[in-house]
Amino acid sequence: MDMMATRRVPSRVSLVHFDLSGGQREQLHPTTRRRIQAVHGAMVMVVGQAAKPVRAMGDFFVMSLETFVSIFRPPFAWREYLFQCWFVARVSTLPGVLMTIPWAVISGFLFNVLLTDIGAADFSGTGCAIFTVDQSAPIVTVLVVAGAGATAMCADLGARTIREELDALRVMGINPIQALAVPRVLAATTISLALSSVVTATGLIGAFFCSVFLMHVSAGAWVAGLTTLTHTIDVIISMIKATLFGLMAGLIACYKGMSVGGGPAGVGRAVNETVVFAFIVLFVINIIVTAVGMPFMVS
Repeated sequence: MDMMATRRVPSRVSLVHFDLSGGQREQLHPTTRRRIQAVHGAMVMVVGQAAKPVRAMGDFFVMSLETFVSIFRPPFAWREYLFQCWFVARVSTLPGVLMTIPWAVISGFLFNVLLTDIGAADFSGTGCAIFTVDQSAPIVTVLVVAGAGATAMCADLGARTIREELDALRVMGINPIQALAVPRVLAATTISLALSSVVTATGLIGAFFCSVFLMHVSAGAWVAGLTTLTHTIDVIISMIKATLFGLMAGLIACYKGMSVGGGPAGVGRAVNETVVFAFIVLFVINIIVTAVGMPFMVS
């Protein structure tokens, strides 16, 4: 009793307790405990914020896998697919053509100026063909498809999501991925491939007029130089790029639209994120496909 009386616990410190090893230890000071709890809460918040993009990427891959599986699972929404093809083509064709013409004129002008200095102006068609087929056409295609078509898809699906239409489809036993995402992804892929051909033809025609009528290059020499370095494999790689660009733009638009939250403001954020992510994926895919296809193009 005397020992307990001589050893009194201060009022600011909680009572002692036994740990698992059998010894005695005092609990932490309340101020220290609050600091530790604050640090722990901050760490949990930081980890949660860091895990959010990883979780979103995982959800995107899951939705993409389910979309690919649903493509081969009947029934296929043909009416929705055709409607989405027409919609994407209607909003993307004219901007794609108008965006291609400045690229074609600039490329034709630059190649003519550079090659004229070395006395090889007749080979300007070769440079324009390489630039248009390998880089200009696929990039312009995905910029237009992502900027016009994919954003409209995302806004449509986002509006359906906040109105709980997707939940209503699930209640009725309809898979929203199969009914809504699959037709839109395939439509974006199809129109991206078709639009790439239109953009390529428009770019070459614009470069031809710029070179022949503005830079006074021989028309026959310009046309003959088109196939000097540009061959079938270059066209195939360009089509692969356009197909992958359209596929990824459609997947990103569907994912952002179907996972939107926060009401109408969330739909606006999802549309902006669709454009940004589609452009980032564009450049990554362009680098990868170009690096993989370069040996085939050189050979």
